[in-house]
Amino acid sequence: MPEDSAQNPEDEFRDMLSQFLSGNSEIDPARLANAAGLPNDPEMIKNLIGQLQSALQSSGDGINWGLALEQAKTLAAKDVVTTTPAERSSLEQAFHIAALWLDEATYISELTSTPRLLSRTEWITATMPIWTQLAEPVALSIANSLTEVLREQAPEEMSGMIDGASKLMRNVGGTLFAMQLGQVVGQLASEVVSGGDVGIPLLGSANDAEQQAAILPQNVDAFGAGLDIEHDQVQLYLAVRELAHARLFRHAKWLRLQLMTSITEFAHGIRIDTERLEELAADFDPSNPEELREAMVSGALIPPKSEAQLAALGRLETMLALIEGWVDVVTAQATARLPRSGAIAETVRRRRAAGGPAESAFSTLVGLELRPRRLREAAAMWQKLTDELGEERRDDLWSHPDLVPTSEDIDDPAALVARLTGPVTATDDIDQAIEDLLNDTTDDRPREGGDGSAEEPPAQ
Repeated sequence: MPEDSAQNPEDEFRDMLSQFLSGNSEIDPARLANAAGLPNDPEMIKNLIGQLQSALQSSGDGINWGLALEQAKTLAAKDVVTTTPAERSSLEQAFHIAALWLDEATYISELTSTPRLLSRTEWITATMPIWTQLAEPVALSIANSLTEVLREQAPEEMSGMIDGASKLMRNVGGTLFAMQLGQVVGQLASEVVSGGDVGIPLLGSANDAEQQAAILPQNVDAFGAGLDIEHDQVQLYLAVRELAHARLFRHAKWLRLQLMTSITEFAHGIRIDTERLEELAADFDPSNPEELREAMVSGALIPPKSEAQLAALGRLETMLALIEGWVDVVTAQATARLPRSGAIAETVRRRRAAGGPAESAFSTLVGLELRPRRLREAAAMWQKLTDELGEERRDDLWSHPDLVPTSEDIDDPAALVARLTGPVTATDDIDQAIEDLLNDTTDDRPREGGDGSAEEPPAQ
């Protein structure tokens, strides 16, 4: 029998998209790039079309995160300033001095690995695994929601085509999202000055035995260019701050996991506003995709946070503030010799509070802000602990997650100091009594009789 001439719906849909991507449509490729959040750059548009065509032919079913890495590195490679040997030597010396100064300001021990000097592309390669981990729940949610909405909105005669093309739609949607993420991370690579600049540990993984510290020389130069401060002071301050951040995560080995767990709890609760997506699909004008782009860039497709998300976000914000507040206090103490350390510190605080353009883009793309909203209050709490209890007692609070100050402690540091310096509480008495009982090896304790009652110890 001759093969049925009817075309497979999935193949039909693939052909339709391929025809569109080949330029056989009224849609301007520049508008498509705009809808994807990409600049109107001929080379970028050509790359976008090529990647979408590849997505149509892909046999996989998921997000091509390698594309995000490629996109970010391509963007970072356009503005490269080579670091001279003299500049590298200066930064290496700054790290050496910073380690000595930190030894005087904190009891948390130094790193065992040598700090790294990274180019922007090296930073992208080293940190992309974390960015994709943060972005994946949203990317999958958007791809699945888009497929569902198209299925619901499509005319009945096209339902077979849409059903057969769901994997293709996820691949195309995932490609667009991966390129957007690559654009954001590529921009971030031009803004960050160090490995811990955005608050979370981006270098290495949870399985790494050693925490890494790194600085981006090109971005340090750009950071200092806008300040009327000697460049060596800026280098020293940023080196101290980066080492303090890395030391903390090496010392508190539980901290990275707890931080990333809060982020994951938040991210997995993200859902796409399908009603808003349905409205966009129903009214979508292919020749004018600005409304779709605006919805994605503004975060309008991500609905208000749930109660569980708000709780996870609150824990995350508190922990970020505690981390950066501690880093601020220790850095200020270690850099007291620098004449302009206060001015540099204020610049760093304002920069973190405001966030750069790429960080803002990431927050709308993923629905997660990484800015510590209570940084100044947390720093004031750590400073009071330092003044009242000393560096060793202060740093001991990072030895276990149960000892770390809470949001309430940030609100009332005096009460925290009183609790840490006050007399032994009744709860402490009970804990001590239980411990004494468990450790008692004498025969002077009552023993149970056969009926469960206590027996008196034998007479001597």
